[in-house]
Amino acid sequence: MKAYTIRDIARMAGVSVTTVSRVLNHRPDVNPETRRQVEKIIQENHFVGNSNARGLKQNSEVIAMVVRGQANPFLSSLAESILNRAASLQDSFITEYIDEKDDEFLTALRITRQNTVRGLIFVGSLIDARVHAIRDLDIPVVFTTVNAESSALRHASSVAVDDRNMGRLVGEELLSLGHRHIAVFGSNPVAGDSLAMRFQGFCEAYRERGLVYEQDYFRETRFSYDAGYETARAFFSEHPETTALFAMSDTVAVGAIRALNDLGRKVPEEISVVGFDGIDISRYTVPRLTTIEQPVDEIARRSVNLLLDMMENDASPRHILVTAEFRKRESVAAVKADETSNKGVS
Repeated sequence: MKAYTIRDIARMAGVSVTTVSRVLNHRPDVNPETRRQVEKIIQENHFVGNSNARGLKQNSEVIAMVVRGQANPFLSSLAESILNRAASLQDSFITEYIDEKDDEFLTALRITRQNTVRGLIFVGSLIDARVHAIRDLDIPVVFTTVNAESSALRHASSVAVDDRNMGRLVGEELLSLGHRHIAVFGSNPVAGDSLAMRFQGFCEAYRERGLVYEQDYFRETRFSYDAGYETARAFFSEHPETTALFAMSDTVAVGAIRALNDLGRKVPEEISVVGFDGIDISRYTVPRLTTIEQPVDEIARRSVNLLLDMMENDASPRHILVTAEFRKRESVAAVKADETSNKGVS
């Protein structure tokens, strides 16, 4: 009997490898009809995925990808692009989606104990003290969306945008439009990840103008539509003087725009909103979302190429910064003169 791979199932179902992976992982973000179609093909072809290899034979050589942030559409899109880039490889892929509060390094260790892993890709990772858990792994590692140069791992490369510079760019744009009371929704601002870099760059824009960012306008939040909505609804009820929001994820920005609408606050006439990532929905929100657009396909291509170069050619680790684009759309406007004077903003 033929031993089918996850790519075989994807081809027969006419869907992406990522979609099959989502079905196998019992992810909720799959169209019900698509789920039934994939499950039917899985059953007809006697495809059995073990709990860790998702349908691959244990002890076979694999490449593992851990996606930290299963509710984040940007990371899902990036993971899908990586899988599509790697579709022609002989190696099989294990893809593990975990919650943004889970530990991606312990997840990776579990996978390496149960499979012969040739290389690892971390998507949406956080570089902090936890990274030492994988310091003894003698396999190539690539971090996407975060600069891992500070990780001190011997075999780690990375591909990311210049998050600090992009955060500074957002700050400069909003300050130039007269905004001073600017909310920032993100994650731990003192961590060593890309999100902390965005916040540090944003604060630099204040310092360069002789201003100090008031930390009371920062809120830590999960990266989902619901979290963006709830955080914005609570924050803007408490801080009506706020005239702008920098959300470090488009998902948070979209949820926040809905909350502002429900609060009777107009975007951008009363509140300007800037997101980050450039997910598809940002072009279709009302108003269309101003955002920092990350080059998903380029990040995916460079990540796969880096890993292959390290696995096959014993190449030295490299840390690549790719160019993001500031997409100014309809969700940003200058502060009205009466608002500036009424709030005592200089």
